[in-house]
Amino acid sequence: MKNDYLQRLKYIFWDIIAAGLSYTALYTFRRIVIEKERFEGSELTFSDNYYLGLVLIAFFWITVYWITGFYRDIYRRSRLKELIYTFNASLLGSIFIFFALILDDWVSNYTDYYRGFLVYFSSQFIITALFRFLISTRTSIRIKKGKIWFNTILIGSNDNAVELYTDMAPGKSNGNRFVGFVSVHNNIRFLVEKNLEHLGTHTELPQIIERERIEEVIIAIESSEHEKLEEIINILEDTNVTIKMIPDTYDIISGKVRLGSLGAPLIEIRHELMPLWQKVVKRFMDIMVSAVVLIILSPLFLFTAIMVRMSSPGPIFFRQSRMGHGGRSFDMIKFRSMVQDAEKDGPQLSSENDERITNWGRFMRKYRLDELPQFVNVILGQMSIVGPRPERQYYIEQIMRKAPHYKHVLKVKPGITSWGMVKFGYAENVEEMVQRLKYDVIYIENMNLFNDLKVLIYTILIVLQGRGK
Repeated sequence: MKNDYLQRLKYIFWDIIAAGLSYTALYTFRRIVIEKERFEGSELTFSDNYYLGLVLIAFFWITVYWITGFYRDIYRRSRLKELIYTFNASLLGSIFIFFALILDDWVSNYTDYYRGFLVYFSSQFIITALFRFLISTRTSIRIKKGKIWFNTILIGSNDNAVELYTDMAPGKSNGNRFVGFVSVHNNIRFLVEKNLEHLGTHTELPQIIERERIEEVIIAIESSEHEKLEEIINILEDTNVTIKMIPDTYDIISGKVRLGSLGAPLIEIRHELMPLWQKVVKRFMDIMVSAVVLIILSPLFLFTAIMVRMSSPGPIFFRQSRMGHGGRSFDMIKFRSMVQDAEKDGPQLSSENDERITNWGRFMRKYRLDELPQFVNVILGQMSIVGPRPERQYYIEQIMRKAPHYKHVLKVKPGITSWGMVKFGYAENVEEMVQRLKYDVIYIENMNLFNDLKVLIYTILIVLQGRGK
């Protein structure tokens, strides 16, 4: 087994030491070399500003490493990738610190700036990389000696599974300790003969993972069993395990398989959809943009509210329970665009010629004005500006009977606008919901800030052209 908490603390501790040493190197260089003309002699003294800077600089670097995800998955990355990450982070972080805190300091010659930056960046990178290399090397040695391992199960029981287990069997120094295997069909003889315990079938995976404290799952099913792959991945979606699978020829040719080690080639199916730093930026932008919209468009909000009140009897706002991130329900807020009690006979999706929609409601939908109050949902953290549109539990159950992979949509916060809304628009029935789902899944599997910006630009064009419905 392994202790993630202790290993993470090691990295944090030595990163703090490295940050302190590199800052001290810069401070010493500036006092003894750069500022010798300003201060008599070359005596080195440490002022209160030095100690304050020491604390702030250490806090800055730990925050950078944390939000960029360095302290995640600390056992399974290569030392080369760690070195490249450290170089990039040190360079960008040093540039920020230099321009934010040091650029306006006193110097006798502008070349001193370049020398000061070189001293700081070099010391920050070299010291940090050295400490991390020592930690990673010691960890690698302990994995090879079998002192650190990952409880692993194999899904599959035919030729592919047998071949993979043989390649990764104990003694291969890969850190995988196979607890047993899980069958998809009934043929379990081959792996039983390899003295690997049969733990159950794939439908029992959540219970097996919890009972055996599984950290890694490797899917090794036959081509004839691929119809079960989506079902298996959906079952594993709610578990906190690393998922890997044997690639087929297409996966290898298309470049999905990367040379991570000299062991068996595997594709890792990642739970993490966006790097942590992008999530932080996305949330920050959600709050800032929503606040600006709510303030600047407040006259439009007031006008729309008055028009809703005048258009038909009933409340101005319409609240409806929707399913959000992780399957948690929340009340989505809209300007009411239908007559009061429009769903008195039960849940109904609206259509283009729906008689329940008021005249003003039809205008609002054309320009998406009815969605404006959802910026409040964004501020509250229930929604994002860009993300799959939230649905009601009533319709989710129907969608999942036709498309079980809808479960992937619940991995992210729902949005005011989405790639599905841009490419497909509003859905009038469950079949259209399923058709729109493919666009939302494509967005989820390619989530990044650039794609969010692209969706926003398309949405603005749709609103300005009045192409909503």
